[in-house]
Amino acid sequence: METKRSSLEMNLFRAPAAARAAKTLDRALFSRTLPTAAASVRDNRLLSKYRKQLEKSRELLMLDRFDSIAADPDRELASQGRKCLILKPDVKPSQPDTWSSILQEASREGDIKVVPFEVTIGYELWSYLDVMRSILPEELHGEIPVGFNTAGHVAHLNLRSQYHPYKHIIAQVIVDKNPGIRTVINKTDNVGTESEFRTFSYEVLAGPDDMLVEVSEAGCVFKFDYSQVYWNTKLGTEHQRITALFKPGEVVADVMAGIGPFAAPAGKKGVFVWANDKNPESYRYLEDAIRRNKVSEFVKAFNYDGHDFIKKAAELVLEASQRGDCAVVKPAKVPRSAPPESRPQPVRVPVPPTVSHFVMNLPASALEFLHNYKGVYSGQEKLFAPHTETRLPMVHAHCFAVKADDATAFNDICQRIYNEIGVRLQPGDAEIDGQVAIHEVRDVAPAKRMFCASFRLPPEVAFAPRK
Repeated sequence: METKRSSLEMNLFRAPAAARAAKTLDRALFSRTLPTAAASVRDNRLLSKYRKQLEKSRELLMLDRFDSIAADPDRELASQGRKCLILKPDVKPSQPDTWSSILQEASREGDIKVVPFEVTIGYELWSYLDVMRSILPEELHGEIPVGFNTAGHVAHLNLRSQYHPYKHIIAQVIVDKNPGIRTVINKTDNVGTESEFRTFSYEVLAGPDDMLVEVSEAGCVFKFDYSQVYWNTKLGTEHQRITALFKPGEVVADVMAGIGPFAAPAGKKGVFVWANDKNPESYRYLEDAIRRNKVSEFVKAFNYDGHDFIKKAAELVLEASQRGDCAVVKPAKVPRSAPPESRPQPVRVPVPPTVSHFVMNLPASALEFLHNYKGVYSGQEKLFAPHTETRLPMVHAHCFAVKADDATAFNDICQRIYNEIGVRLQPGDAEIDGQVAIHEVRDVAPAKRMFCASFRLPPEVAFAPRK
């Protein structure tokens, strides 16, 4: 949200007439000279004192990205390293009645001398919005593109058609105003509908066509080709929310794992993750993330179709448990001088026989995979309560639904779940049988919202005869 602009700022960053409707960026158009005043300080050791006082008296020139301390305008004093404090234009050097009592007292004491000063306001001080308001026609000011996904050094736009004539200049200003961005791309098709791997066609608007990026999230590092796999930085909070539900030593089956934003952080906390993705490129970068983040003891990568993986995961985990598979966790390093008998031994964490969570982060179609849970534990009733203390798995399925203030979206999600598993669930608490917790993740379009439906797999589904 923008803060209220002062009249000075409104005048300084007023649109240059020559920039209106430009198709190429001329940064020189955004440079102007501002005649104002400066407080020439007798001793640089006094700068901090008077800077604070002049901030309080609101006489200091304060602008974003602007340093109000400068070399003294007197060349001889500047050569001696002397500094000054730049003041607002309404402070007149020759009119002491425009000075505050602070400035007047400092002048009488000889600490400060108020002198004329000229400030150059260059393009680097203009915000992205100020530049775009100067360039775009007024009828396009209502929805200036400000939001974009990022992946490493790449900014990913989804420009509406009315902004296409200005797409290159928009991209260049984004690069200028975001130091970490080197490449700007614009999506040219729809993720999730035109590509089964959630990849997209794109055009490069600014910078090199370099899509090999590196990102950090939840203490993990991922390196991948952004054009070949799915990644959305805006889902970081959701990744962490879901991962926080997992307990060390549990097994999670990540059905549409992508490059591992759930799997790698979960592995870091000692959670077993059977991570799967159908996209061969995602699988390759998933394996890289496992190695890079040193979670190979806990995370295994698979390259199945999601429908098949749901059916296979429970069997694979049970087989691993029956074989005695385990993670071997090395102890923290101890000094070499420590006697052998005092050195802790590696800890063996056994793979449990059942899956505790299934994660399905494919919102365009995840609910359509739910019928695969029918019979997933057919004939294995003794693995679960009341025979043991183990409960049936929790399913977390991401999905899209209409954005509404009433129960329309929740009712729609419950109906779609019923269509797949044949069990009617009511919105509520995922820990209560017959209920589903529906979490609102984020808005993805004016009338579209992403949700996560979490529910305990019903016994009549899990233990149904396999077809």
